[in-house]
Amino acid sequence: MTSPQPIAADRSTGSRTLESALREGVHALELHSDSPHLDAEVLLSSALGIGRSALIARGSDLLADHDLRVYRSLLAERRRGTPVAYLTSRREFWSLPLKVTPAVLVPRPETERLVEAALQHLPESEERAVLDLGTGSGAVALAIASERPRARVVGTDVSKDALSVARDNARSLALSNVTFRSGSWFDAVRGEVFDVVVSNPPYVADRDPALAALAAEPALALVAGPAGLDALEAIIAEAPRHLTHGGWLLLEHGSTQEHAVAQLLERAGFAGIECHSDYSALPRVTRGTFSPPLKERT
Repeated sequence: MTSPQPIAADRSTGSRTLESALREGVHALELHSDSPHLDAEVLLSSALGIGRSALIARGSDLLADHDLRVYRSLLAERRRGTPVAYLTSRREFWSLPLKVTPAVLVPRPETERLVEAALQHLPESEERAVLDLGTGSGAVALAIASERPRARVVGTDVSKDALSVARDNARSLALSNVTFRSGSWFDAVRGEVFDVVVSNPPYVADRDPALAALAAEPALALVAGPAGLDALEAIIAEAPRHLTHGGWLLLEHGSTQEHAVAQLLERAGFAGIECHSDYSALPRVTRGTFSPPLKERT
């Protein structure tokens, strides 16, 4: 494997330019990223503390030696498999700038489908109670809270480090209608019911080859038993005790788990079961409603 080419020098001054630095970054990441140009742009922007759009406008500007060293260090970390979001400590989700650390999963675009589906059951003009299980960075809970200011949103997570990140994000976004609690799944909300429960739980099988590419992210938020269904099964089994009459449960899952999740929901007494595809047309979010006779809740 070839090493990164050095940044080309500007012939008139012998100094390095942003344009040549970006070219080096793209070359360095070609074999290590599905989006080498985007990654190089984001990392160079982070090293310089400027927006990506400024890289083009200032492409002929000279790059200070210190900034070059920082940039090359970021490129080296990316080549070792560290996600860009961990290197910059930032990730945009639902147009919200979020703090991200290795304590949480990197929020992904497909999870926005979970938010979209949940919002369909949350009228803007009405108060609703929403629960986000395994909230991580708080991405889903914060997106819902930002779109539905009259909703009361609670996010739970077993990881105290993840909850610290989520709370920091809530503060930086000035969202006061969301709170975060410590506990595994429903443990933090015993005796409470919600109109909508959402979750992007771990759903990767423990021997899935895909885990190799996710080694930098917390296994606790990824792996869920031999079939990747352990967390989904646990949530579905307990959800009826925490849903209002006619409440909705919405779950993100793997692209091959659609039928297994639907069967679990049906066995647990859910109706109106429907799967939504993500932006790559892969089955991603399944929802169902729970409306048992009211006397069964006593």
